[in-house]
Amino acid sequence: MPDEGGPWGRATDEPPARPAPPRPRARPRRRGLALAVLIAATAALVFALAKAFPGALRDGEDWSRLAYLFGFLLLVAAGLTRMGQIGLRRHLGHAAIWAAIIAVLALGVAFRQELAAVPQRLMLAFSGGDPVKVGDRELAIPQNDEGSYVVVGEVNGQRVRFIVDTGATDTVLSPQDARRIGVDLDRLSFDGRAETANGVGRSALWRADRLQVGPIGFNDFEMSINRAPMSHSLLGLSFLRRLQSFEVRGRTLILRAREGS
Repeated sequence: MPDEGGPWGRATDEPPARPAPPRPRARPRRRGLALAVLIAATAALVFALAKAFPGALRDGEDWSRLAYLFGFLLLVAAGLTRMGQIGLRRHLGHAAIWAAIIAVLALGVAFRQELAAVPQRLMLAFSGGDPVKVGDRELAIPQNDEGSYVVVGEVNGQRVRFIVDTGATDTVLSPQDARRIGVDLDRLSFDGRAETANGVGRSALWRADRLQVGPIGFNDFEMSINRAPMSHSLLGLSFLRRLQSFEVRGRTLILRAREGS
């Protein structure tokens, strides 16, 4: 018999191997948190579906079916929380992904009109005064922080910043803008009276080859050029009356052009 206690034998004084410790079970707190997340996701989904289809729940029978479905989902969620930790995480991950996909789709259907208006609102917020086309022959001009409606138009191809002024009879160019687009003020006769929101000033009549605001434009457009300095040129009733209509919706001025203009 070989010497089991020798250098090539097994040591008799080695301690026996210890069994691996059992894996800890999922904590009750984690299970409760997972169940609460599933309940919240289910409630959000039910709310989104009710928002998307407001006429679907019309009587007590419809509500009872909804309550039965909600209870069934809670029962399934409670069963998932009783699985092992590894299985729980895997199934909860799959359930969360599907719940998120369904919730996003349901919210997209419920708020489809609001979502469709997001690009338009972003364009209005960052327009910098350029009119935004919002419909067939319709332009939107946002209100600025001072409460004015400022729009960038073109006079003879040159950009001019106007304040829309329903109290001004004429469309009035400031002398600064008039010089910038090439008008020789020394050859004008300032014998007219221009009524503006700032009062009555001396003005001269002048015709622009074309006045353009977005896609709305008029040729041979008569304007007034103010003699005194102005902070902005004014887009008055002489322009607005050529439109089919103009109205204020919230903080946005809507200009609607006539057909063919």
